[in-house]
Amino acid sequence: MRRALELAKRGEGHVSPNPMVGCVVVKDGRIISEGYHEKVGEYHAERNALLRCEEDPAGADLYVTLEPCCHYGRTPPCTEIIIEKGIGRVFVAALDVNPLVAGKGVQALRDAGIEVTTGILEQEAIDLNEVFYHYFETHRPFVAMKYAMTLDGKIACHTGDSQWITGPQSRACVHGLRKKYSSILVGIGTALADDPMLNCRTDEGVDPVRLVADSQLRLPPDSQLAQTAKDIPTWVFTTEETLQSAKGRERAEALNRLGVDVIPCGYAGTTDYRSRIDPSHLLGLLAERDIDSVLIEGGGTVNASFLEAGLVDRVYAFLGPKLVGGADSKSPVEGKGAARMADAAELTNIEVERFEDDILITGRVKKGGAPCSQD
Repeated sequence: MRRALELAKRGEGHVSPNPMVGCVVVKDGRIISEGYHEKVGEYHAERNALLRCEEDPAGADLYVTLEPCCHYGRTPPCTEIIIEKGIGRVFVAALDVNPLVAGKGVQALRDAGIEVTTGILEQEAIDLNEVFYHYFETHRPFVAMKYAMTLDGKIACHTGDSQWITGPQSRACVHGLRKKYSSILVGIGTALADDPMLNCRTDEGVDPVRLVADSQLRLPPDSQLAQTAKDIPTWVFTTEETLQSAKGRERAEALNRLGVDVIPCGYAGTTDYRSRIDPSHLLGLLAERDIDSVLIEGGGTVNASFLEAGLVDRVYAFLGPKLVGGADSKSPVEGKGAARMADAAELTNIEVERFEDDILITGRVKKGGAPCSQD
């Protein structure tokens, strides 16, 4: 099963909104075939493994990280080929949460006389597909917030300079995250200050859909995001109010010609400490477009708007060994913030990793613990 989990991870960035799944076929104590879900719309792990098997798998054991599907979708049901090939036993890590499967796949195999054991490395399998489980259970994209800050909690100097807080290894890790999540979001402040590309620069990298929260539609047509929009999907979320103005329509048309998709979105208010774009509405629009996850890369205003709305699910905080000081230097989460320490957002399931002299702290956000703003 550990080998099946390793195989499953190879599908990262290629199978969304489907889960990552790996499969290993064992006969007479030998692995006779392997497979994983390689690309959304193509065969699942079990079918790939069994079709590539170079010897008769009849009577073999099959290890799979997620319950085999039992319905016709883009591909035939995996239970069908497992039964056809005469597999003797099936070991499943975790059950599927898709209502079309959800225990029905296991039951179909048992009804066919196949012995099925579930719960093998179950938590590891669930953790691997935390985005998939979250998306099915909540019907909204999984939100991960990532930032790099100095030891005194700054993401930029008072001049706005921010390159670089962390080293090359940390930045390479960030590009891995961009492959992991299906979209990446920045606020217009970050887009204007950094003119980022927001692409994935890793081997076999997959570029996420690039998102900009831009209530007044200020993204310049000559920005890297706009200039490369025909190559990498780029969506700009603005308000109906902006699009109803002559200047807003003109800006939208200019961006549209470059391939940018300008999307009207509700706004959350007019206070200085909050993005005008309503984060909840934005996530709803993404779900309608089958986007199952978002990696927020700043800045502090956008981070605050999602955190205060209780919409952040995971945090990746990179710490660089630097001190910049300055009362006006930007921090990773702005807004009004919590009035009491007891109201602060709290992380659980903490993991700590080191990249040369940098430290990465990641964890899940405990729900109900988002900072409360006092208007």
